[in-house]
Amino acid sequence: MFKLYTDAATMNNSGNSSCGILIVHDSEQYQEKLKLTSKDNHEAEFEACLLGFKAISPLTNKDSIIVYYTDSKIVHESLEKQYAKHYQEYVDQILEEQAKYSMVINNWIPDTKNEGAHNLATQALHLFY
Repeated sequence: MFKLYTDAATMNNSGNSSCGILIVHDSEQYQEKLKLTSKDNHEAEFEACLLGFKAISPLTNKDSIIVYYTDSKIVHESLEKQYAKHYQEYVDQILEEQAKYSMVINNWIPDTKNEGAHNLATQALHLFY
């Protein structure tokens, strides 16, 4: 089983965004900090999720079980409904990535439980901007 955590960070004044991706598998951690193209926080959260599933892909196979954690309610609810009024393109791409696995469990967690990905996203803001 793989655990995937993502979080996005956006600078309010510039709209510059970054994300943190944390993957945990067999007591090992894989971390990524990425610059995003998104200019608002909601879109950045969707982009972070999509990039998280792309980042986990080389570590997994079709039989892998992925437990995904996000502190973004809009991302979680949109994936559960398979619909997002303004972000449907992201939802479709994420669902396509998730369909590659035997099981994906999407979970919403509070900010305090997503500190690993949050810290990576914040570090990335300072690294890239």
